This record gives sequence, structure tokens and C-alpha cells, in this order.
Amino acid sequence: MGSPITVPSPKNVDAVAVSPAPHGGFRRAAIRGSEWVIFLFLACSGAEATLAPLNPLVTERIIFFNLLISLTYLLLVHLESSYRSIALSVTRDWLPLAALLFAYQEMGWFAHPLSAHTLETVWVRWDRAFLHGGGSEAIEIFGPVLPSILEISYTMVYAVAAFSLMALYLYRRRARVERLLFPLTIAVLLCYAQFPFWPSEPPRAVFAGQDLPGVDSVFRHFNLWMLSKAGIHTSVFPSAHVAAAFACAFAMRKALPEHKWVSRFLLAMAFSIALATVYGRYHYLADAAAGFAMALAAFLAETAIRRLRPKTA
Repeated sequence: MGSPITVPSPKNVDAVAVSPAPHGGFRRAAIRGSEWVIFLFLACSGAEATLAPLNPLVTERIIFFNLLISLTYLLLVHLESSYRSIALSVTRDWLPLAALLFAYQEMGWFAHPLSAHTLETVWVRWDRAFLHGGGSEAIEIFGPVLPSILEISYTMVYAVAAFSLMALYLYRRRARVERLLFPLTIAVLLCYAQFPFWPSEPPRAVFAGQDLPGVDSVFRHFNLWMLSKAGIHTSVFPSAHVAAAFACAFAMRKALPEHKWVSRFLLAMAFSIALATVYGRYHYLADAAAGFAMALAAFLAETAIRRLRPKTA
């Protein structure tokens, strides 16, 4: 018989399965902090789907996939408890990144056609004050150099979390993966959970042809193509791109303090991504600011919870 699933207190935010226990055996696999966050998000989105004015087939699809993902996680925990498999443990390290991608697409199922753009009309005023008040001119002062760097940074946002996780592996600090994944899932899913409450479209769509970058590039065309294929139309507020980038930068400062270049590089990337979202008209300045706030809130929440429990590796 396999060991039973251990359900820890909320303080247990970085349980690492198959690590040696003090008595020489193995700890039972525990549900990790990031997984609790994912479970909570799936439960809330399922409940929201039953209350929102959605097509019944869409509601059924959301509930089905949310249950499927939850059960898959529970099965992995149970199997890891039974077989003490490092492969299963590593799988759980990476699965939250896939869950975040799924959650983004699921939020697209909540989209409704927008007839008015009240929020966007307010937000774009702040953008124009920044862009036409010297922001665009400063970015374009060296021609295509900085605009291209910003577009490349925006493209690389999808690799930021994977890069952070790989850094922990390469520096042999895998035991600290939850110091990254816990605040990351909080920050990103806090953004997604708000999407249905802030129905909005990006500035490049609502204000087509207005306030566009003065420099065009192949990198920008690639980003626009990618968004046309994978973007959703539920909301752009808060910016999950910005939240994810800053969440990784903040988290890696604590998770890998021995190698400060990692968090410094990620922080530079996060600022570049935030600037790129506004300059490229992918998001409003309000979206970027709110995304930063979500990342900061997640970092503070993780820090507060960690202070309530014994220090780990």
C-alpha cells in the first residue's frame, strides 16, 4: 500500500518530495504551496463559470478541465508518495508553468463582445501623457536599437519562468523551487482571476493606428503575429506578462541569493517588458502598473508566510 497523501498547513509552501527525512527514510509527498494556489484558482474559476452568463457548453468545458487538472495533480502526489520517484517530483516542478498557460487560455472562454470601451478611454489618457510627453522620443533616441530590445524582451517573457527554474537546477538549488513557483503562481493567477471583472481590449485594437511606435521591426511583427494566434479577448488588466516577469525577479532574489546576477538580469528584463507593453501598445500603462502591484503583493505574501515557518534550504 502506498503512503497516504499528506495535506499540509498553508505554511508549507515549499515541501520537496522524496527528500530525506531526519530519521533516514523519506518524507511523504505533500501538496505544495503553488499547487494549493492552482487548486484555489481552478475552484474559483469553476464557480465563476456557473454564475457568469456563459454558454452552457462553455461552462461545462471549464468545469471538466478544472476537475481534470485537479485530479491529475492529486494523482501525481499520490504516485510520488507511493513510489518516491524523482521523475514525478521534477514533473511537479514544471507542471505549474503548463497550468498557467492553460489558465490563460481558459480566461479567454469568459470573453464577451465589447460594445463600449469606457475603461480603455480612461487608461489611454495616461498612456498618451507618457508617450507624447517624451516617453516615445526617449525610447527612439538611438533609432531602432532600444525599440528592438524592448520587442525582444516582450517575446522573451514566455521564457522568463523557465529560465528561473533552470537557474535553480543548474546551481543545484532545486529544493528552493517553491520559493519561485509559489509567488509566481499567486501573481499570475491574481491577474487572470480579475480578467472577467475588467473587460477590455488592448490599445492597438481599440485605438487602431493611434499612438503607434515610431520604429518598426521584424521583432514587433513576430509579437503581433504571436498575439494574433494565441491572444485572448477577455481583458488586458492587470498585465500578467508584467506580473510574471517581476514575480520571477523578486522571487529569485530570495531563492538564489548566492548568484545575484540572476535576479538582477530578471529585474532588468521585467522593466524592459513593462516598458515594451506600453510602447508597443500591447497594454496600457495602467495594466503594467497593476501587474507590478500583483507581483509585489505575491512577493510580500510569500515573505510573510515564510516568516511563520522554520527556515529551509
